[in-house]
Amino acid sequence: MITKTNGRSPDPIDGLPPFPEGWYFIASRESILREKLIEKTWAGEEIIVWCDPGGRICVADAKCPHLGSHLGPSVGGKVRDGCLVCPFHGFEFDATGQCVATPNAPAPRAAKLQLYETKEILGMVFGWWSSGGRPPQWQLPDGPLPGAEWCKLGYRTLRFPGHVQQLAENSVDFGHLAYVHGYSNVAPVGSLSVEGAYLRSSFEFKRVRRVAGIDVVHEVSADTHVYGLGYSFVEIHETSIDMRVRYWVLSTPVDSEHVQLVLVNQVRRMHKPRKPIMGLRFLPVSLRHRVMNQILLSQQRRDVQQDVVIWERMRYRRQPRLCRADGPIGAYRRYCRQFYPELAVSESS
Repeated sequence: MITKTNGRSPDPIDGLPPFPEGWYFIASRESILREKLIEKTWAGEEIIVWCDPGGRICVADAKCPHLGSHLGPSVGGKVRDGCLVCPFHGFEFDATGQCVATPNAPAPRAAKLQLYETKEILGMVFGWWSSGGRPPQWQLPDGPLPGAEWCKLGYRTLRFPGHVQQLAENSVDFGHLAYVHGYSNVAPVGSLSVEGAYLRSSFEFKRVRRVAGIDVVHEVSADTHVYGLGYSFVEIHETSIDMRVRYWVLSTPVDSEHVQLVLVNQVRRMHKPRKPIMGLRFLPVSLRHRVMNQILLSQQRRDVQQDVVIWERMRYRRQPRLCRADGPIGAYRRYCRQFYPELAVSESS
């Protein structure tokens, strides 16, 4: 596992370490298979990603253990017969990270890539990151079951200045839903629950959308499952047309200043929507949920862009001056502390 510590030191008063410990999205299996070899900056690290013929996905440090060459496609790295080939001296590595061949000599046993542990959920690939090289302290869920009733996952990606903790805080910040996004009748259902790295919150709201000059009211219930600061899964039920939606909000630190936010949506097939026009009943059953998925992704992207304007110039307040209407933000902040083991060490010393 990777043992390097990256990023700038946190501001001792208001700042946060840029890379909280946890699981972060890397890429979809589909994109890995399509691109053959991916290179990217992820939690301050340069990594490469590929898949061998047996379906094993490898996520590794992008520097060759031989003489340190970058292994990405931008400098000539490639995948051949399921093995990663270094562009500098032709060393070949299999999906376990082991060097298995060189052009002119036996493969050195000590030549092995530094790997990240991975987890795959419905074709979404995640990697574990820890500043101290600790193994995974908790696991992501196996995820909901796939099925023909659900459309193909749809993706939207944004990148902007920010911090993953601020993004994940939206899952409990009910006040901003009305003030920023125009939701109404926002009300929590039950209380916030926390069990280790798992946080759950539920709420209901209404939203008015103008379609062809007519105000259409959407009544929505949402059940949010948060695992760390990089994985949020929301089960949505739009009750006015009886539409079920799966929604993932995947935040990943890129470097010490920027985050990548990936929105993933999946809509369940709607056989008999309660409201014909809103439920696209004029379309064949096999198309309704696919078209609706694209509509929702566009709407969610617009919502997030409203937040981005604020996130980009936000400064984290370690001791915010909260009011009674802020609800569980304080509880959320306490939940987040477990993902900064370096802060716990510094505070105890």
